[in-house]
This record gives sequence, structure tokens and C-alpha cells, in this order.
Amino acid sequence: MTRRLLSLAALVIVTGCAASAKPMPATTPATAAANTLTDAEKKAGWKLLFDGTSLAAWRGYQQTDLPPEWMAVNGTMTKVKTTNDIVTREQYGDFELTLDWKLPLRGNSGIFYRATEKEAKVYWSAPEYQLAEDSLTPDSRNIMTSVAAVYGFYPSKRGVVHRAGEWNSTRIVAKGAHVEHWLNGQLIAQYEMWSPEWLLKLRGDPNDATKKPLKFAPYADWGMAKKGFLAIQGDHNGELSMRNIKIRELK
Repeated sequence: MTRRLLSLAALVIVTGCAASAKPMPATTPATAAANTLTDAEKKAGWKLLFDGTSLAAWRGYQQTDLPPEWMAVNGTMTKVKTTNDIVTREQYGDFELTLDWKLPLRGNSGIFYRATEKEAKVYWSAPEYQLAEDSLTPDSRNIMTSVAAVYGFYPSKRGVVHRAGEWNSTRIVAKGAHVEHWLNGQLIAQYEMWSPEWLLKLRGDPNDATKKPLKFAPYADWGMAKKGFLAIQGDHNGELSMRNIKIRELK
């Protein structure tokens, strides 16, 4: 009897432990509608930059209207061939941005923040969160210019991006000098803009021939704006799709 009771007690304990080891359910239901805000998100100050149909929050770089190659297709903001870059109509300084994106094989694009329109191209004014299909693009061969890297400044991490044609989730946080790049829930890079380290990377070290200036260095105002546009690169060939583009300003 005693041995049987001990065996039953052990079975109960093992069963209970196994039950507690089950993964917790996702906090966001898989059926949550795309391109919408929950009541909690609205209360927290989030806004949509794309609602699934309207691209009114965007315009062409140095243009008043949106290039026709950028379209709303099946709930995504999409372009399928080379076109002009686009920028938000509003400017942002301290913010948190989240979005989903996908690219085909050899796909390449980028997200720029605190951009100005002083130069012929947006990348001559602002830092870039690299978007890339991370197997066949030339940029992806170098971890400094592969997906989610602070382009040319701080490296990416291998094995975080999903396969070509699958959705990825990006998060960018900018608060004062501090910036974070996230990909699929992982922190990829964080840095301090305008810090001595950052300036050394940008301008190079005249006393060290191995630390050469980056290609952005000739542009005196590059990366110096504390507030500016968000921009999406369109001048690479191929398709880019985005959805759930959300932003909130940080106080």
C-alpha cells in the first residue's frame, strides 16, 4: 500500500512538472488583424503609418507626391521595381518604430531615420537600418552591411533573419543619442550617436591608417540632425513589401 501510494504521488509530481513546462501562449493572437492598433497601443501613443490601403503618410523624397511604383497591395505597402525613395510627411526625433517586411532572393532596401532632404540622395544625410535578403545580396557578404546592421558602422548578427519571401519584424528605437536596432525580437546593435566612438568611425583616425573615414564623411551634416524624416529606400531593383508600420513618439 505504502509503495503504491508513493508511486502515485511521484506520478502526480512528474505530471505537474510536465504541465508547468509547457510554453506560455502568445500574448498577441495569431488572428490579430494586420495594420490595426489595439486599444492598448492607442493609449500608449502608437500611430499607423500605413493602414493597409492608404499611403497618405508618405511622399517621394524631395517630391510632394508619392511615386506611382509604391502601391497598397493586399494589405501591404509594396514596390516591385526600382523607383524613388519615399519619406514620411511628418518628422520624428525620439521615437519607436515597428514594422514587418519581406524581400525576395537578392532583395535589398533600407530604412533611414532623422533624415533631411539637403542632399541628392537620402543616404547622404541619415543612418540606415539595412534591409536585405541575407544570402545572395552583395551587401550581405559583409556583416557591417548585412540585414539590421547600422550600415557601415555597427555589425549585424548571422542567423536571425528569416528566409527570402518570409516576413521579418523590425524595431528601431531612437531616444536622444541612443539608438537600437532590433530584428525578429533580438537586439542586433545599439550605439550612441555623436559620441567620440561614433565620430571616430565616421571621420576616421588621422593617426591610424587602418581607420579610414566612411563614405558618408564628406557630407558635413550626415547624421547630425536630431529630428527628421523616416525614409524607405526604393532605388534598388526588385520587390519590397511592408505591413504593420507603427510609430510612437517618445517623451
